[in-house]
Amino acid sequence: MDADVFRDSPARYLGYTNEVGEAFRVVLPTKAVWFTYGVASGYVACDAVDKGFRVFTGWPGEDPEGRTRLTLLKTVDALVWQSLASVIVPGFTINRLCWGTRTMLVKGVRLPGHVGKYMSVAVGLGAIPFIIKPIDRVIDHFMDLVVRPCILKTRHN
Repeated sequence: MDADVFRDSPARYLGYTNEVGEAFRVVLPTKAVWFTYGVASGYVACDAVDKGFRVFTGWPGEDPEGRTRLTLLKTVDALVWQSLASVIVPGFTINRLCWGTRTMLVKGVRLPGHVGKYMSVAVGLGAIPFIIKPIDRVIDHFMDLVVRPCILKTRHN
């Protein structure tokens, strides 16, 4: 099988652009943070299209309906998985971690606002490598238990 540029190369890190944006949310303009979501969402869309294209072009049989169905299923599966694992859940996680850190440091410990602001950025950036694998595993289980059975049910209707 060909190498997967979206999962097995440095391009994978484009999916985490929005986490960096969330970590810097307190010091960046809102438009810059939304731009990071655009980059991550573009990565997600490209990966989903790639997964569908691989199925479509690699289909061995003469069943065009089966090829179309499996192409759609693989594309939707990749789109949902990547949306959750690369954008939604980690973005929310870093957002809340940075907010909680800043709140605790400024209101609880009573550090000056600018210190709490930059320390929350550091905590958010530092957390990114540690949240990736656990979130991926949780999303894998969620997909296997909830999403994929629903997708496969609709396949037979």
